[in-house]
Amino acid sequence: MDITAEDDRTDRRAVVAAGVTVLLWASAFVSIRSAAAHFGPGALAFGRLLTASVALGLVLLVKRVPPPPKQAWPGILGSGVLWFGLYMVTLNWGEQLVDAGTAAMVVNIGPIVIALLSGWLLKEGFPPMLLAGMAVSFAGAVVVGLSTSHGGSASLGGVLLCLVAALTYGAGVVLQKPALQYASPLQVTTYGCFIGTAVTLPFAWQLVGQLPRAPMSAVLNMVYLGLFPTALAFTTWSFALSRTTAGRMGATTYAVPAVVVLIAWIALDEIPAGLTLLGGAICLAGVAVSRMRRRGVR
Repeated sequence: MDITAEDDRTDRRAVVAAGVTVLLWASAFVSIRSAAAHFGPGALAFGRLLTASVALGLVLLVKRVPPPPKQAWPGILGSGVLWFGLYMVTLNWGEQLVDAGTAAMVVNIGPIVIALLSGWLLKEGFPPMLLAGMAVSFAGAVVVGLSTSHGGSASLGGVLLCLVAALTYGAGVVLQKPALQYASPLQVTTYGCFIGTAVTLPFAWQLVGQLPRAPMSAVLNMVYLGLFPTALAFTTWSFALSRTTAGRMGATTYAVPAVVVLIAWIALDEIPAGLTLLGGAICLAGVAVSRMRRRGVR
């Protein structure tokens, strides 16, 4: 079999999986906006992770998937604590203290953190097209942030929480990548989700107290967040990450702001401003640049 053709097919599967992840993660922002009005940051994170853990755990039982080998556990533990656990709580909390534009700009430091850490710790290097694409996409994220801030307030605590979310997201992805050398994407995602649920367990009583007072729409949004943007999207993310570099996968997430604008336009009838559309287009252009190869380099 032609090795180049096989590589191209593998890359296409990774691109499709990454596209599913981007679409579902973008939809999560719309659901979070609805559910966050009725659940605290920690309670929402715990409910989302618990739903995902139950769904993924059932899949493991049905498929009779064994536990991951011991070599994968350091990465699973690290990504479970940082990304599944701390990231979700700090992001929910931070977005309650700053306007959406500021949150988008600060959290979008995450892919840059991934590129720097993976280039250094995972020896992926610093491909010029990847760095150029990330610079273009970050500029687009800033434009989207400026267009959606509407002069809102941004507390120092909220900015710091969003910064922590960006750092834990970036570090969690870099820790997850080596685990995929020893365990399947389903194993890495499921056990990482289990660990994230354990990390957010202190918020269980908060969820129990808020659940009876929450409307059914908020509860359904929390269940949706667990089943699709978490259980499914994190699995497709792991699948794609196992077939490409962490830096490239991080750059792909810059498509999320553009997709969020489109979903909000369709689902919530929120007509985006011209500057918002421009920022989204710049984000997508940056993602395209990041996936280019220099001429003569395969």
